[in-house]
Amino acid sequence: MPFYFSPKTNSFVLKLKRYRTSYKRSRAPCTCKLHCQAVHYTHTFIHTEKGNYTMAQQLWGGRFGDAEGKTSECLAKLNCSLPLDSRFYDEDIDGSIAYAEALARAGLITDKESADIGAALEVVRGEWKDASIKFLGSDEDVHTVNERRLTELIGDVGKKLHTGRSRNDQVITDMKLWLRRGIRETVADLCAVIEVTLEQAKKNLDVLMPGYTHLQRAQPVLFSHWMLSHAFALQADCQRLLELKTRANLLPLGSGALAGNPLGVDRVWLAKRLGFAGVTPNSMHAVGDRDFVVDFIYCCSLASLHLSRLAEDLILYATKEFDFIKIADGFSTGSSLMPQKRNPDSLELVRGISGSICASLSGIMMTIKGTPSTYNKDLQFDKQYAFDAFDRLKDALTVVGGVVGTMELNRERMESALSPDMLATDWAYYLVRKGVPFRQAHHYIGEVVAYAEKAGLELTEIPLGELQKICKHFDVDIVQVADYAINVEKYDVPGGTAPKSVKEQVRTLQNFVKELKKLN
Repeated sequence: MPFYFSPKTNSFVLKLKRYRTSYKRSRAPCTCKLHCQAVHYTHTFIHTEKGNYTMAQQLWGGRFGDAEGKTSECLAKLNCSLPLDSRFYDEDIDGSIAYAEALARAGLITDKESADIGAALEVVRGEWKDASIKFLGSDEDVHTVNERRLTELIGDVGKKLHTGRSRNDQVITDMKLWLRRGIRETVADLCAVIEVTLEQAKKNLDVLMPGYTHLQRAQPVLFSHWMLSHAFALQADCQRLLELKTRANLLPLGSGALAGNPLGVDRVWLAKRLGFAGVTPNSMHAVGDRDFVVDFIYCCSLASLHLSRLAEDLILYATKEFDFIKIADGFSTGSSLMPQKRNPDSLELVRGISGSICASLSGIMMTIKGTPSTYNKDLQFDKQYAFDAFDRLKDALTVVGGVVGTMELNRERMESALSPDMLATDWAYYLVRKGVPFRQAHHYIGEVVAYAEKAGLELTEIPLGELQKICKHFDVDIVQVADYAINVEKYDVPGGTAPKSVKEQVRTLQNFVKELKKLN
């Protein structure tokens, strides 16, 4: 499977026995998941010549002697994870340099050999970065590419790097190192959307709108209060990811294939060298553990659900029936048939992406469910699920940030959607303030609502005399409860919809983002 970068076509080319796979640079999301320098690639298959790589040429080829047998073409294609794990070439090189230093500390290689390995791996890193790295048919994954190039550069010294190390503990170390970056970028993207919602909330602090439960008008609220409700959901997503980052920060390297390392490698030093808080306590558990991957995809899934709910609100509010907001042209599409249509496809796609991310969560869980303990090849698919969830969430966050940041509010329409029946709860509180038990007050206002519906009147149009027939505690001061803004100001508890409370919510989120930027 020769696999190389073609400067002429600016694409990766993977020659299988019967196919050539070309990974061309594109900014569009891809399905093949080969990444280099955070650039997506798309692929096409073209018929080409057969390869001639034997089992003996693989890292594990010694088991098969000098036989000229070849791995089945279909297995070779399925077994090659390079289009996925090449994404963390940086992390693989970081881990390998640190491991070489640990080998030197254990007296298994000399300091010079460790330095030579480190220098050569930096050359390999440069080849990845400038896309000059070349691939061979014996390259199954990013680990074999890096080790092969290392050996090509410095000879037999490079063959010492894998001493006491298995790809089992190597790949999970790479994955944990990548997770730091994945969490850091995801949290930054979440914060960017939070900041956009904060800007909209601050610009429109005095705008009133109907608040809804069961998609029915409920009580008057501030638009900013509604906007921030979605921002706080994203804040919780950030907090979950940061908690995961801390909890998963244990080094698995040194666990070997499953039994550990018998050569005196100092795992505690290695953990500090790579920025881990400690080491995994059980090597068999360590090499088969993908719980942190499940947790990451779960965090992505939940964040995508929050974006989906925001998208659904915005889709509804952009309809002619609501007409609360206008989505910018740059985030709208039209119809191929109906000239008048203005479709919120951007938000519909965000809503749909959440299903795909949740499917990745189901996929990784079902993959793990069927495996026995320690490492099994099934776990190779963890990267497919994790990277797909990461990429799709990033796309969704970018789109939502753009929509929220550029949308226009129709203040008049929002405030005209308020109706006197939405004051019913405030009328009940009016009676409570006059000493009526809430449950009885609730019953009285229910009678008032029924009377208004039967008489074809709004609550504020019912004569005082009729109100007093229902409850003697009604008086002329009931007119003060007819003002939406005055009623909203009374909900001034922490978290409430009063302007005072909403301003405090803005400060809370601003401080959260500020502190997070320091950490991130």
